[in-house]
Amino acid sequence: MANFTTHIATGTVVAGALATLTLAADVIAPENLIPVTLAGVVGSILPDIDLRVSRPSRALFSGFAIFFSFAVLFAAADHFSIAELWLLWLGTLLFVRYGLHTIFHNSTIHRGTWHSLLAALFAAAATAVIFGNLLDRHAGVAWLAGGFMLVGYLVHLTLDEISSVDMIDRRVKASFGTALKVYDRRYPLGTAGMAAALALAIWLAPSPHTFWSGISSRDMWAGLNERLLPKESWFGIMDVPSRFADTPPAPNGITTGTLPETKSAAPEPSSAP
Repeated sequence: MANFTTHIATGTVVAGALATLTLAADVIAPENLIPVTLAGVVGSILPDIDLRVSRPSRALFSGFAIFFSFAVLFAAADHFSIAELWLLWLGTLLFVRYGLHTIFHNSTIHRGTWHSLLAALFAAAATAVIFGNLLDRHAGVAWLAGGFMLVGYLVHLTLDEISSVDMIDRRVKASFGTALKVYDRRYPLGTAGMAAALALAIWLAPSPHTFWSGISSRDMWAGLNERLLPKESWFGIMDVPSRFADTPPAPNGITTGTLPETKSAAPEPSSAP
């Protein structure tokens, strides 16, 4: 199994590369790019949430506790007194960090259901639910965050699977096949529960129409291809060979536009013919 440092470093590099493409494609507002990128970084350590004594598990449950305690606080702000809000905030914080943490680890096993493609899809859909319904982001932004989460999650599973092969001793470890799998055959109840959670998350998530139409846009990919390499010089100091400088620009450039910051800012654009 790859260690925490490897997972977080690789996840950050991959999320950063995706963020660069997203910024160049101009498909979301810049203020949305940071939380979307963080979703990819979180995805790169999320599969280790079922490892009780791991740093990812402690960090993730601490982060969840902070997030949900403030979500409850803001939702109840107009309905209770200050003293009651303090109790609600603190109660939610302690319950998620310690109570939910204990319940979760008493019902899971490492490299079980959470180390599977099924769990990766659930994490992506759940991210879209959080961004779309709790953070009130545009549907396209919500599913883009879900896509970042999915990629980060798959990076983690792939690294764990690669570490199961010992290149020096030319042997395959006993853990091979337990990290990157479609689902866990050993625990049918856990697999069924994860499948049900995935179905519920997809049902609660906003429509993925804007996301799919955006990433399938020919104009967007043409614009990215145009900006892939510098046209005249690298950083203004190194000349580019003429074969790159003479490349004609894309016919329409980047025409996908910027998605609004929130769902209510503007209607979703229709897909191009």
